[in-house]
Amino acid sequence: MTDALVAITSRIRGKDRMDYGLLWGLVVLGVTGVVMIYSATRQALVNAGENPHYYVERQAFFVVLGIAAMYLVSRIDYRRLEIAATPLYVVSLFALAGVFVLGKSALGAERWYSIGSSIQVQPSEFAVLFLILAIATFCARRTEGLKMYDVMRLLLMAAVPLALIVKEPDLGTAIILVLIVSAMMVIAGVPPRFMTLLAVVGSIGLAVALYLDLLQKYQVDRFVSFLNQNSTNPKLAQLIYEVNNAKSAIGAGGLHGAGLFHGAQTVLGYVPEQWTDFIFTAIGEQIGFIGSVIVILLLAFVGYRMFVIGKNARDTMGRLLCIGVFIFFAFSVFENIGMTMGIMPVTGVPLPLLSYGGSAAVVYFVAGGLVLSVSRRGPARVTP
Repeated sequence: MTDALVAITSRIRGKDRMDYGLLWGLVVLGVTGVVMIYSATRQALVNAGENPHYYVERQAFFVVLGIAAMYLVSRIDYRRLEIAATPLYVVSLFALAGVFVLGKSALGAERWYSIGSSIQVQPSEFAVLFLILAIATFCARRTEGLKMYDVMRLLLMAAVPLALIVKEPDLGTAIILVLIVSAMMVIAGVPPRFMTLLAVVGSIGLAVALYLDLLQKYQVDRFVSFLNQNSTNPKLAQLIYEVNNAKSAIGAGGLHGAGLFHGAQTVLGYVPEQWTDFIFTAIGEQIGFIGSVIVILLLAFVGYRMFVIGKNARDTMGRLLCIGVFIFFAFSVFENIGMTMGIMPVTGVPLPLLSYGGSAAVVYFVAGGLVLSVSRRGPARVTP
């Protein structure tokens, strides 16, 4: 009888270990994103004589799907996913390669598969998540530590999807992928001197790519416009105009904001792609400085819980999964909000769970589910 009670108690405690702060933080972010996307698109669609619920209905569907997937993944022992890591990684490579043959092109980039007339799937988002899982599994199997041969294999694992993502081109996701792999290698125990060498080689490679015009012209223009935001060069005028409108929208919100479904920049559609890359401008204009700070604090809280769970993970695989997801989430937040304020170049990185995008929403929720799975199997008491 005593043994049975101990077993039951252990199971209850195991369930209670789930980080419900992270769980509800992700859910609140997803719901907030649905509301802000509706507020950023409703009037524009009404003015165009189209269904004002077009974007919000689709985003709401993917948020619900993502939440369900997050909960399902959180109930699975992340260590059991080791067997699926390699197949998922290989599938992601085929999906990235297939987009050049079967994918849909938009704005000079080939990044999506179209399903029906209204659903698009972006494989690069899933490729990042599956690479995190593959690297975490690979390193966890090397209980004696990583040898130079193992490090070379890690670099090759990352180089293949990175090359395909750059080819699309999707420079924003490529940068995030580099940061994720670098952080995971450091946590896995790769010597600092080797990481320094990789950084030097990467910097030289970037300089060579710029010199040989290997990057797309619009990518170079975005970076140049970021460095010359007061330039009068007509070639850069459009990009500078977009960023200036984004900053104006954020500033126009003042302390309390113009209110949901209000604000001249949003209602008149001055900010391009506001419901996707520039959703933070709608947040700033409509709910003001106070509302923006609350949203940023919520994003910071979610990132912090991911970091703490990784810090307290019981094994290498759990730590690497969490650090990979943390970098994925945290840098996306920094880059997206930074580009709307003019302190980072425009790269097309969405704001996690707030920007419109079904693929991104599902991926971030599933990534959160992986971290929640680690939290459920961590120590009974998590230290900050």
